[in-house]
Amino acid sequence: MPPLSDPTPASAPPPPGPAPAHPPLAPTSPHLAALPDPAPAPAAREQAPPTGRFLAHAALVTASLSIAAALLGLVRDQSLARLFGAGRDTDAFLVAWTVPEFAATLLIEDGLAFALIPAFSMALARRARGAPGDPVRALVAGTLPRLALAFTAVGALLAVAAPQFVAVLAPGLPDPALAVDCTRLTATCVLSFGLAGYASAALRAHRRFLAPAAIYLAYNAGIITAMHALGGRWGVRSAAFGVAAGGCLMVAVQLPSLVRQLRHRGISGTQARAAAAAQPLDVPLLATVLLFALCRQSQVLIERFLASELPAGAISHLNYAQKVAQIPMTLSMMLCTVTFPLVARALADGDTERARDRVEQDLALAGCLVLLGTAAVVACAPQLIGLLFQRGAFTAQDTATTAGVMRVYALGLLGQTLTGVLVRSYFSAGRATWYPVAAMTAGIVATSWVGAWTLGSWGVTGIAAANASGITVTAVLLLAGMRRRSVPIRTGPVLHELSRPLRAAVVATVAGGFVGSLPSAPLAGLAAGGATVTVVFVLLGWALGAQGFAPALRSVRTLTRKLAHAVLR
Repeated sequence: MPPLSDPTPASAPPPPGPAPAHPPLAPTSPHLAALPDPAPAPAAREQAPPTGRFLAHAALVTASLSIAAALLGLVRDQSLARLFGAGRDTDAFLVAWTVPEFAATLLIEDGLAFALIPAFSMALARRARGAPGDPVRALVAGTLPRLALAFTAVGALLAVAAPQFVAVLAPGLPDPALAVDCTRLTATCVLSFGLAGYASAALRAHRRFLAPAAIYLAYNAGIITAMHALGGRWGVRSAAFGVAAGGCLMVAVQLPSLVRQLRHRGISGTQARAAAAAQPLDVPLLATVLLFALCRQSQVLIERFLASELPAGAISHLNYAQKVAQIPMTLSMMLCTVTFPLVARALADGDTERARDRVEQDLALAGCLVLLGTAAVVACAPQLIGLLFQRGAFTAQDTATTAGVMRVYALGLLGQTLTGVLVRSYFSAGRATWYPVAAMTAGIVATSWVGAWTLGSWGVTGIAAANASGITVTAVLLLAGMRRRSVPIRTGPVLHELSRPLRAAVVATVAGGFVGSLPSAPLAGLAAGGATVTVVFVLLGWALGAQGFAPALRSVRTLTRKLAHAVLR
């Protein structure tokens, strides 16, 4: 598949004045079936607003690879459960797994991307306006060496301090030595994830989405291969080695595309040195985005700290439940991965109205998708967990416990999704802002308080309830602060719009849970419950007039048509 690019013809010069209005959400263009336009000149592609066909193409590629990565992630978790179960060894590895979980959030998904995508968008806007030299390569020369040095230092420090890290994170762990060994292996991902995140942000700002969307396929493939190849000799340490290998693969799959983009325009050695000196790191911006991402991911630290005091297997049950429950949230955020660079570029061009329309449409569509997934997860939790994990060392009791935890986790999925969409808006202008950090801190306080209050009576279910409560508090605070501190969305209409799929999801959950419990076979129950949830949710959402339904259904039809064409041609 060729690199994604905006198919706007190079021969059409951009109109003077503000950028035109943002195109409709999702693949609604009547020209989707048309033949590709001639390849645009790079400068014209970077300057022109994205077309509807470009958004459809980018969303399709991102969705396809994200779904494939999510499925491979399930295979990874199934392999972990089948090979090592839900006991002491797995708990030890999952403590070490905290490192790649934090690194992914800080360096790939949220933190670093929030700082770099607006910075690259501004550099591309300056390049399009004819700035001397190459602002993009100047940005790389001024930031990448320093960041790489910081990543290396942090990874080395973590490897040296692994015993203290494990003691603080999970003081009640039965086998801390195994967790220390795994942590030292996973510490290497600080550098590899940092480089992967940098490349991903640069490519997305250039409207290149294929390579960034493929990184988790490579990552999961590395872990699965290592577990099956080395698990017999190394035990659960093989999974930690797979994390290290998978991080290197994440960099490798993006490197060719990144090199092609940076060769776009050459500058001399003297210009490169001057550019490096003129492009210092925006320390306040980096501090705010990394602190926000750190606070968000610290929910995992709180969960594992509390769960380490519970019987063996509690951390594993939380992990398996969270991995499955977050799939709807991950899928609902795929479009935002494509549109975040577009919002940043709109703000760089001074087009606030285009940015606002884009964010409001993202909220409507992401809300619909995550609520449909939430309804399915809550209604069919026992069937899902049983089919995915109940084999080998993973017992029926593990299935029942994990399913109960997952149902409670799922109650926070809407808050997770809204937080993910809204925080991108706060940082899309490329300026430091402390409000998201304060909102996330309030959520963490709520998580800690609820978790400590419910741990004794509810156990792991109380920890899941704390997670859902804390992230919901954060989402409410972020939404309340949008008008004054971020893209000025219309909060009242947004809330009214979200209430429609929320009502549909409640009814669909009840109906799907009832129908799914009738068959005795897990597969039949999952099929019946999932179909019921989908039909009831879609019909009610359509009847209530939810705006996110029309583009979502058009996206599904377009995806189905393209896949059918690819298979049958």
